[in-house]
Amino acid sequence: MENKNEFSLHEKRKYALSKLDFCYIIDNCWKEKKLLCLNFGMEEKSVVIKDVILDELKSAASQEDREQAEEIVRNRSVTITKVTYHDESNFSIHGVVKGHHGDYDTYISAKDGEIDDLRCTCPDYESTYGTCRHILATTIEFNNNSNYAKLFAGSNEENTQTITKSKKINNEKYRIYRQMISTFYEEEQLHAEKGTIQAEKIKLEPVMIYNQNSKDVKVEFKIGNKQMYKIKNLPEFYDRMQSKAKFRYGLKLDFVHTQDAFEDSSIPALNFLMKYAEIIKYTNESADKYYVSVLNNSHIVLTSTGMDDFFEAMNGQEIAMETEYDSEKIKFIDSEPEIKFNIIDKSKSEYAVTTDEDIFAYSVIKGKEYIYFLRDNKLYRCSYKFENTVLKLLNIFRINFIKEIVFRKDEFADFYSLIMPKLGSDIELNGVDQEELKRYMPKELKVKVYLDYNPSNYITADVKFSYDDIEFSPFEKIDSNIPRNAIAESQTLDEFKNSGFMLGADNKLVLVNDDKIYEFLKEGIEYYISHFEVLATEAFRSKQIKVPKINSIGVKIENNLLNVNLSGIDLEPSEIEEIMKRYTLKKKFHRLKNGDFIDLSENETLDMLSKLSEGTGTSYKELISGDLKLPVYRSLYLDKILKQNDAVIKQSESYKQLIDDVYSRQISENYKLPEGLHAQLREYQQVGFDWLKTLDEYKLGGILADDMGLGKTVQVLAVIMSYIEETRKNNEKQKPIIVVCPSSLCLNWKEEASKFTPDLKTAVISGSSEERSELIKSIPKFDIAITSYDLLKRDIDIYKECNYNFRYIIADEAQYIKNNNTKNARAIKEIKADTRYALTGTPIENSLSELWSIFDFIMPGYLFTYNKFKINYETPISKEQDNYAMTKLKAMIEPFVLRRIKEKVLTELPEKTITVLNNEMEGEQRDLYVSYLKSAKKEAKEELEENGVANSQIKILALLMRLRQICCHPGLFIENYNGESSKLNQCIEIIKDAVAGGHKILLFSGYSSMFWYLEKALKQENIQYLKLTGQTKVDERMNLVNQFNNDDSIKVFLISLKAGGTGLNLIGADMVIHYDPWWNLSAENQATDRTYRIGQKRNVQVYKLITKNSIEEKIYNLQERKAKLADDMLSTKETFISKLSKDEIMNLFE
Repeated sequence: MENKNEFSLHEKRKYALSKLDFCYIIDNCWKEKKLLCLNFGMEEKSVVIKDVILDELKSAASQEDREQAEEIVRNRSVTITKVTYHDESNFSIHGVVKGHHGDYDTYISAKDGEIDDLRCTCPDYESTYGTCRHILATTIEFNNNSNYAKLFAGSNEENTQTITKSKKINNEKYRIYRQMISTFYEEEQLHAEKGTIQAEKIKLEPVMIYNQNSKDVKVEFKIGNKQMYKIKNLPEFYDRMQSKAKFRYGLKLDFVHTQDAFEDSSIPALNFLMKYAEIIKYTNESADKYYVSVLNNSHIVLTSTGMDDFFEAMNGQEIAMETEYDSEKIKFIDSEPEIKFNIIDKSKSEYAVTTDEDIFAYSVIKGKEYIYFLRDNKLYRCSYKFENTVLKLLNIFRINFIKEIVFRKDEFADFYSLIMPKLGSDIELNGVDQEELKRYMPKELKVKVYLDYNPSNYITADVKFSYDDIEFSPFEKIDSNIPRNAIAESQTLDEFKNSGFMLGADNKLVLVNDDKIYEFLKEGIEYYISHFEVLATEAFRSKQIKVPKINSIGVKIENNLLNVNLSGIDLEPSEIEEIMKRYTLKKKFHRLKNGDFIDLSENETLDMLSKLSEGTGTSYKELISGDLKLPVYRSLYLDKILKQNDAVIKQSESYKQLIDDVYSRQISENYKLPEGLHAQLREYQQVGFDWLKTLDEYKLGGILADDMGLGKTVQVLAVIMSYIEETRKNNEKQKPIIVVCPSSLCLNWKEEASKFTPDLKTAVISGSSEERSELIKSIPKFDIAITSYDLLKRDIDIYKECNYNFRYIIADEAQYIKNNNTKNARAIKEIKADTRYALTGTPIENSLSELWSIFDFIMPGYLFTYNKFKINYETPISKEQDNYAMTKLKAMIEPFVLRRIKEKVLTELPEKTITVLNNEMEGEQRDLYVSYLKSAKKEAKEELEENGVANSQIKILALLMRLRQICCHPGLFIENYNGESSKLNQCIEIIKDAVAGGHKILLFSGYSSMFWYLEKALKQENIQYLKLTGQTKVDERMNLVNQFNNDDSIKVFLISLKAGGTGLNLIGADMVIHYDPWWNLSAENQATDRTYRIGQKRNVQVYKLITKNSIEEKIYNLQERKAKLADDMLSTKETFISKLSKDEIMNLFE
């Protein structure tokens, strides 16, 4: 078989020489039926490949390979990617065969009825360099497929002439020259591909695999763009990167392996992979060679990197080198050897390339950054460019055992344009007639391209090549002896191929794919204009890529409705839905029915339409109809969206006034503080008062989400007082006002109202059902009615019977209605009111559904139905981290949420320091924990596997609670436990030191049963304390608070986290101890803010007691990790067991 590297440039030149000889690029073109019906003037024939060629391939393959090849064809696992076809005896085929372990690239060429070259990237071919099953399958697929037969089968007189013996001899004589040209041309093609900008950068993703039994850690790598492929052989990947090879991983990933091809974020992983892949490569190669210990104690096997490092260390020195046969001294030289080639006049019709170099007296050693040329006891450090030029040519001499390469003089143009520029001064012309040489030098190629559209709205390109005054189509045979630049011609046609053009009827190139047409019009055509002479018909110039733009937008408020006019947008109403559908899917373009394109990339107008449609629940047709009516509460969202667009906005005065009033968030002269308010509001509180009043003026609801302790209550009382004074002043009928809050805060509200608005009559709805019924019916006698969430849901029927329409309804600690399915939420949403306010420091604790539920209370329908909200916002944001959806949601809610944090507005507040103090279980406590952990882990795994996460929460929480109780004190879980608790000991020591230092302490725990042990220890230390739990009566709570704040002898206040985490003012303390971590971080923060609030004068120290190597440590870490969602939306926190994945739950038991 002839050398596997042989390949003729004439196959490329035939592309530009004959009507029959063209390169047909297979790009799903078989699906384009119009292209299948092309007529190339060929007589139809069923045979595409000469029988003798196919028989030779089959006879060279084993019986198993022949059977496998037929199976591959039957399974349609062969894709023909490129064909150069002259006739059934002269052709070349490129294909991709899908195998069990990846895709294999195949190549078959035939000349004059004989197999000229075979190639495949499979291991079998690389071991035998003979016919493999993939090569045979590619050939059978090409020969048997009727589509190829229609396109390629045919003959003409010239191509079916008998091949004479002399012609075969000449072909053999010049075979090595063709091999040389082919080798350099393939390098040229590869270089061109490397220089092409990668459309999408490649991602390299490491995947760490941890074996919990063996404790082994390993890492695998995936590579790709949208579809990721596992790298199955790291040393082979290393070799591809070293040789900058082009390799196909699958149908959707084929690229040249250079570092520039990868995303910047993947480079660290790439460097890591290369470092260790090299170690694997050389370690495995050593093992294969010597069948002994891979790493020998007596020597170092030099890897590619090692070779570079060793040369750098030895540069300029002379050392001994041993081979199998002798020992000698070699010198390390940091330069490239001088190797010369000559072109000589061989005969009247022939030139020859020669060299005086001893082609068998050198060796080449590869490093990572350099290659090394060993000759005459000298080791030269050379660049890879030297390898791909001088050494590449020298190797052709070597593998063919020759000293000269003969070629026809009329082929000198190929050598001149392809090889001589690469060799530069390393090739010389000795004794060659310069005048004669000029006749064979290639002329300058000029290219004309005539662009048009055909009736199917496909782009056609009529390509013309010209040399001097001779102009011709590259797909027609011409009779001319001018020296043509075959390289430039091939590169030109490759540009069209890369743009997606295919050969159509009448020898014109056709671009049929809409994506390719769009890319060509948007970017590709600029390249053609700069490199070729481009002429276009009027039909071509009339087609446009349109960029949607709206010139003006009209907005006004009439009859308490928002009127919006977007009729100035230049989009066809009949196609707007399809345009926006493609825009939402992030498509690059939409092609209109008339053939024009709409550019969908980063368009302000389309972005505005998308946000308006989703943010208002309006169809796109309605948006551009010219007469859109929306609720007034959409004004603020609309304003935010319109400001992102450059269009002229024509606003009515009423609309502008609404926007200015709500967004100013400054102290306004429009609203005066009521005279009956007995409080000096801080600046931020007065801004809050103005904001609430502005919303009220337009009958809009709002969420006052100020940080805990910033005085939300007094801001609302100011609004209520303002309303009552206005009605009294104007002799208007006053509507009742109702406050709904947790039962623990009802009396707190009454006291705050008495303090700040003493003129107002308040009623707390409490007592028996009969007493509450009487109070509810007498609400009009009072200015403010105060009830709890629990009592409201019990009494809702009485409220309905009374048919009250309240002026205001205020939901305090509105997180109590965060679950829309609870009776609390359903009851409060049934109460009718003109304006609804929600007060909460934590609008989001666990999920965005909580935010929706609160908005459904303050402005029903504003965030649409929950199902729509979940599809458009909650799922994309929570599950997919969709920043676009988050941005849209923030734009919608921002006007109706006012949130200030202490650090920003209370600059006079003292410092708050949070410290995590660790303790370690010892002795019996540790043994109990380890034992229970083992059994709990097993139970949890079985429970999750049997019932899944959703149905296992109660069991999982119970298991985790036991672990947490053991950390606090094993006696909470185990009867008659007489051992110690490391945490209790630590806590008492802290308290003793704090009391000695004059501090007062709030101690919070999620387990009120823990207080029994704490009380016992405090009594032993003679430390006075108070206790507040869920069992403490509501009317006793304020007495306990006042007693703690005012009695210096009481040093410790034991408080149940759930019972006392909200609504208490305990500024008498300056230290907080969180005895055990709670799932919900915001609950801990609320508890801390019982003392860190307005009125606090001393620095506050917060201690979190965490048991090391336990469930508590994992809960704390979980709190930190899970805070991101709420932080992004509203600077609140999130963590709860129902939101954890199976893996996260099991990690708690590690």
